[in-house]
Amino acid sequence: MAFKLKTSKKTEEILTQIESRVNIPYATLVKLSLALSLREGPLGEDDFKTNNLGRELNRQTITGDADPLYKCLFEICANRHMSDEEYFPGAVKAHLDRGSILLQNELRYSGSDFLEHLSELDKGL
Repeated sequence: MAFKLKTSKKTEEILTQIESRVNIPYATLVKLSLALSLREGPLGEDDFKTNNLGRELNRQTITGDADPLYKCLFEICANRHMSDEEYFPGAVKAHLDRGSILLQNELRYSGSDFLEHLSELDKGL
């Protein structure tokens, strides 16, 4: 069972930039990135093709006590059971890397209140 993963260099840069710009802790941005990626649906093959040159993160920092819940959400998104190795670091890293780009895009369109913007994303659906 793995307990650490390394983000891509791009994810590290994006989340560090957002953290300094909106003053939201890095760990919170990680969770927001995962949520946005899960909202997009299943991962594609290309989502797994990123480097490991970014920040090292502990599993506990990413999912905390809700690790079983996160795994269930990832399995629902993928529409299949995942082994622990597939889930972490595999799918978590891929969703994090994809989600950080989505988070950066949302920041561009958020106006003055980033968190309010994120909380209202699904209101138009």
